[in-house]
Amino acid sequence: MRTSALGSLPGTDLGAGVRLALESVSVPWLPEFPARGPWAGMIGRALGVLDGLGAELDAGAWKLASVPGLDQRRARAALRDDLDVLEENAQGLTGPLKIAVTGPWTLASSTLLPLGGRVLGDRVARRDLAQALACGVRDLAGEIEKRLPGVSVLLQVDEPSLPAVLDGRVPTEGGYFRHRAVDRAEVAELLRPLGGQVVHCCAAGLEVGLMFGERGAGFAGVALDQDLITPADWDVLGAAIERGHQLWLGCAPTASGTGPDADALTRRVLGVLRPLELGPVLSERVVLTPACGLAGWAPGQVSALLRAVNVVAERMDDELSR
Repeated sequence: MRTSALGSLPGTDLGAGVRLALESVSVPWLPEFPARGPWAGMIGRALGVLDGLGAELDAGAWKLASVPGLDQRRARAALRDDLDVLEENAQGLTGPLKIAVTGPWTLASSTLLPLGGRVLGDRVARRDLAQALACGVRDLAGEIEKRLPGVSVLLQVDEPSLPAVLDGRVPTEGGYFRHRAVDRAEVAELLRPLGGQVVHCCAAGLEVGLMFGERGAGFAGVALDQDLITPADWDVLGAAIERGHQLWLGCAPTASGTGPDADALTRRVLGVLRPLELGPVLSERVVLTPACGLAGWAPGQVSALLRAVNVVAERMDDELSR
């Protein structure tokens, strides 16, 4: 069974963080470092990826703009720094390398139009944003694979706001009203061009079935916090895993800043995977991860948590074949 992590790391030491992300899990990833500033957080970083669409940070809020603002340019510069450090430390790396980008629905829920109001409330604007993001992500993946020829980029699309988008729970800019629920067909349509292998949602209520298949968003897998998966979700996930889809299982809680030891994690994972009765197939199609990003953790605790997750993954191959 493979292991990975989902995005952010603490601090601003790019070299140490990238080396940890390359060496501590079986599916390495390009980490984010939100402590560097708003241009390095999940929203700022995604706006820095956009192709042909300007944005700026105004009074603490990101909004679209006619030309790239200072903070969008900083976001692009920060990402270039990340790629330089990655290239320096990942020479000779082969196989998948996971990168994360905030998805179009969370981005539209968090970004304002030039004259105010969320992008989410404007059908044309949210489509333009999604298209600019998809183009930018393709360019980013191409650049990474050019710098590291042995690598195949695996895209993780972060959509923590997606359940609220689907349920009509995203507040308007003023906070007094809620944006109407977006049609599921449009949600899938704007996600599909990203070509993401896995969609990550650390909020409760993701409509798991909508993420798969040609009529859905077309993802190969979902990354979910184990504690937020409902019995109904497990029914859908079990069938999806049988069909060949992947589950990136956020087995290690991340809210407290310290994680359970390997024995406790083993019991947690077996408690949800054994009832699926899929045996060794689970070892091939489940990837173990922390439940969410680790930006708020101490560096030493991050290393300890990832070591524990790796121990659990090694145990699963034997446990699930019994």
